[in-house]
Amino acid sequence: MTEVHARVPAERREAERATVKDVVAAYLGLTKPRVIELLLLTTVPVMFFAARGIPPLGTVLATVVGGALSAGSASAYNCVYDRDIDEQMRRTRRRALPRHIVTPRAALIFATVLAILSTAVLLAWVNPLSAGLSLGANAFYVLVYTIVLKRRTTQNIVWGGLAGCFPALIGWTAVTGELAWPPVVLFLVVFFWTPPHTWALALRYREDYATVDVPMLPVVASGHAVSKQVIGYSYAMVATSLVLWPLAGTGWFYPTAAIVLGVLFLIETHLMERRASRSDALTDIKPMRVFHWSNLYLSLLFVAVAIDPLFA
Repeated sequence: MTEVHARVPAERREAERATVKDVVAAYLGLTKPRVIELLLLTTVPVMFFAARGIPPLGTVLATVVGGALSAGSASAYNCVYDRDIDEQMRRTRRRALPRHIVTPRAALIFATVLAILSTAVLLAWVNPLSAGLSLGANAFYVLVYTIVLKRRTTQNIVWGGLAGCFPALIGWTAVTGELAWPPVVLFLVVFFWTPPHTWALALRYREDYATVDVPMLPVVASGHAVSKQVIGYSYAMVATSLVLWPLAGTGWFYPTAAIVLGVLFLIETHLMERRASRSDALTDIKPMRVFHWSNLYLSLLFVAVAIDPLFA
């Protein structure tokens, strides 16, 4: 704790020296751009799939802008609420609020403005259903995951991760104006993907989470136990991804990609489990291999979702 108090004055001096460029970068950082990229990656391909080809460009643009604003708003709210623990964690202490470049009040206003703009864009240029789903995902992430679950249960990311599944529904409804089973399957793919992805990262930073009493599964369970859970969710994810093939009547490209990507990812999870069974040391488990593979898996799977109708 002494280290934290010693660091605060230095960071306040840094805030006083901040340039306009630093402030702009700080506000951009509040939105967590890399998270936005991942969410849009599960939105746009589903729009191609729903349109069975190339969707209207205007609809795609409005959905991307509205979705990015919504995701940025949720992330900014998260930064405001978690600023106390962000200041103590190595992975997050360089964010805008721990560095005092942006005040909590300003960040809260910023998050609210983004939420309003997002809803307005989706209402005006997409449709009310997509706007409602986007707003619901924002509220769920902030109220259910950030405030209720994150600091209270090891299942925080399992159920809190539902917010990150909504882009599949939003992409579909943006094109069709209604819900259907294919986007629900993709929703579930992301649901089962989230724990392996997040727990691999949490293994890498488990000391950080332990320091701030956030009960991520790797904090309270051994690396071997976590890796077994990762394998279980990964099998559920791969199996669910294959359901889309008969349900939506895809061509040959999607199931081929789903099988190849799924097998490769399952191999990587089993390799991590084998390493973890021998040693609980972070350098031996190498969880970031699974984390990076999870990003690649989801990216390529949804690219396959977009491309499959073009082959058909």
